[in-house]
Amino acid sequence: MEQAYEVLYTDEAADMLAEIQDRRVQRKLADMVDSLAESPESRGKALLRDLFGFRSIRAIGQRYRIVYMVDTASLQVIIIGVGIRKDGDRGDIYEKMRRVIQSTNLRRP
Repeated sequence: MEQAYEVLYTDEAADMLAEIQDRRVQRKLADMVDSLAESPESRGKALLRDLFGFRSIRAIGQRYRIVYMVDTASLQVIIIGVGIRKDGDRGDIYEKMRRVIQSTNLRRP
């Protein structure tokens, strides 16, 4: 049987989740994050270019994305962002993740 991963949030990801006004949406996202404890490397999709090393899973009718990285050595899933996909918008989750990664020394897996 596969061992469960520990799921952790960065401060930025926890803040992003807390900022979502709709509590039902917030709960569904948190449940989806919790589900990443099982087989996280086979879920979602691997991101490319400047987000290489991270994964993204769609949630709530494809509108939201959960961006995470998997540390197989320590059996941890680190959630780095939660938000809405708005292609071409500064508020797009992937744009936010690029800024977070550039402004912090977030270690890529």
